[in-house]
Amino acid sequence: MSAVFEFSDEQREFRDMVRRFLETHSTETSVREWMDDDGGYDPAVWKDMAGQLGLQGLIVPEAHGGQGFGPVELAIVLEEMGHFLFGSPFLASAVLAVNALVEAGDEKAASDVLPAIASGEQIATLALCEAEGSWDPTSVTLSAKGGNGAFRLSGEKRYVLSGHVADVVLVAGRSEAGVSLFLVRGDAPGLERSPVPALDMTRKLATLRFDDVEATLVGEEGGAAASLSRALDRTTIALAAEQVGATQRCLDMAVEYAKDRFQFGRPIGAFQAIKHKCADMLLELESARSAAYYASFAAADAASGDDLEEITALTKGYCSEAFLQVAAENIQIHGGIGFTWEHAAHLYYRRAKSTDLLFGDAAHQRGRLAGRIGL
Repeated sequence: MSAVFEFSDEQREFRDMVRRFLETHSTETSVREWMDDDGGYDPAVWKDMAGQLGLQGLIVPEAHGGQGFGPVELAIVLEEMGHFLFGSPFLASAVLAVNALVEAGDEKAASDVLPAIASGEQIATLALCEAEGSWDPTSVTLSAKGGNGAFRLSGEKRYVLSGHVADVVLVAGRSEAGVSLFLVRGDAPGLERSPVPALDMTRKLATLRFDDVEATLVGEEGGAAASLSRALDRTTIALAAEQVGATQRCLDMAVEYAKDRFQFGRPIGAFQAIKHKCADMLLELESARSAAYYASFAAADAASGDDLEEITALTKGYCSEAFLQVAAENIQIHGGIGFTWEHAAHLYYRRAKSTDLLFGDAAHQRGRLAGRIGL
């Protein structure tokens, strides 16, 4: 694809609309309320978002009740959500689960589930990770026994995004034919869900235990590893955009404080050490932004095809490190007050640490990249 990309007027207007909604509904006060709430989000805001903006159906195909937009519009939304630390099941339901269902290529499952996800009436998620914490679909061991589309699942899944509130759980399991994708209802007998205490309290995780749980096969039995990898790549690119939005907010906070905080009769931003630190933060941010935008445009370009895994690995690795560095420097510029519970700086640092690990940290991504290019 061309290295030149820019947003259209419609996309810039769309960003403004999303930002106005989040400015109203995702204030620091509301974020802290969602942190303390078992659900981790406000159902009323979730409903308003579906009714006013239809974001839950942003990348759901129009044939299944969605808006049919692509990775570029999704990156716009995630970047704004990252800026405001929006707490909701959006990444799990409207991004990860939708990508998994679309990539599975099962029209019946898509028509059964996607309309309810798109309308915001139901929340979905994907359960992939197990005890060893691998995001590699080929490492799945959860047992799936059965046939003719009806299976029984036994085992455990870890770090499931919004797994405690999901109405629909897409589960990666291993049947005799190999890694397969299954659909389980959130209230299925034998399914036990436990919230997991997490460093980032703005994004809820759960452990799911399956004790001979009835499940429906999605897609081809034994053929899910490749489709899950593609779904993870597309979701990881969206997550990189979220990291960029949060990184921008960390820089904004640092610069604002450097202008307002006076020492020896001068704003601390006038001192070379702080000035250089802010310049380095800007460099990290803009480099990460370029990578995330390129990845989202590449994901929208069918010609990128086989290169998308390399692009995803490179982008996630860089954006994770940039977010971590800028979030840490933001705390340093605040002279340590960012470590206090009352200041928002630590919330962004916690998000930076958690998103580094989500879908594989920078080391994991570089390993994928090295494998792809034969190193």
